[in-house]
Amino acid sequence: MNPIDQRIVSCLVQNARASYAEVGKVVGLSAPAVKRRVDRLLETGVLRGFTAVVDPEALGWGTEAFVEVHCRGNISPSRIRSRLEPLPEVVAAYTVTGAADAIVHLRAGDIHQLETALERLRGLEIIDRTVSTVVLSRLLERPPAP
Repeated sequence: MNPIDQRIVSCLVQNARASYAEVGKVVGLSAPAVKRRVDRLLETGVLRGFTAVVDPEALGWGTEAFVEVHCRGNISPSRIRSRLEPLPEVVAAYTVTGAADAIVHLRAGDIHQLETALERLRGLEIIDRTVSTVVLSRLLERPPAP
């Protein structure tokens, strides 16, 4: 990626609905030139797509927690993922360094639903134990800088 591509990505991160002409004005290119670069960024995987950003609280999913997952034995990341995917409250999961095998991000409608989700998570046959941290408030959230 060159500096112009980085500026295009930055514009799209700020407003994915911006037209090629609007982006072109910011980066100093014509709309067709911006389209060609965006197409290339999509083909190379720099851009994976465009999406709407939804406020989870507006959808009734305002309770969230991060859960350290400690598995029984040596479990592959793909096996952890396959067990977590059916749980609707799991919005993200990551393998990590340290004592835990993974960190799981849960969202729920209320503390009762979160407790139920945690019980189902702990009930998975691969899970030995969990350590949960409930989020009280969001201090900072932003997309990664290009």
